[in-house]
Amino acid sequence: MPAHDGGSLRAAAFAAMENAHAPYSGFHVGAALALETGEVVSGCNVENASYPLGICAEQAAVAAAVASGARNFTALVIGTDGSEPTPPCGACRQVLAEFGTSLRITSYTAGGGEAQWNLAELLPHPFKATQLRRGRT
Repeated sequence: MPAHDGGSLRAAAFAAMENAHAPYSGFHVGAALALETGEVVSGCNVENASYPLGICAEQAAVAAAVASGARNFTALVIGTDGSEPTPPCGACRQVLAEFGTSLRITSYTAGGGEAQWNLAELLPHPFKATQLRRGRT
């Protein structure tokens, strides 16, 4: 598993944040997802006038990674313009858990705040594909 420089992931997250489309909340978020291959895939939040249709930065990064054929992630870095480090929302936690719960997540603020979690800490009991299987007689 390639090691990733935390500074390069942080820079990628903040670069993606600059492209965020957040005219309603004003809360700009960028995410950089480190792939097992050594590549980094980024995403940003994209809000919509129909609020439920907005896309979180973390989900945008996962979608970009999956579209490129990746399924194994080693780290996620989030950059925001908020006043305190922000973990992924509940929906993003579930999307990330689809690919494993050992993911290391670091969140930074533009002002220098930092926090770290493991996805299993943030979502200790994810809904899993195995729970979709129904017993048949």
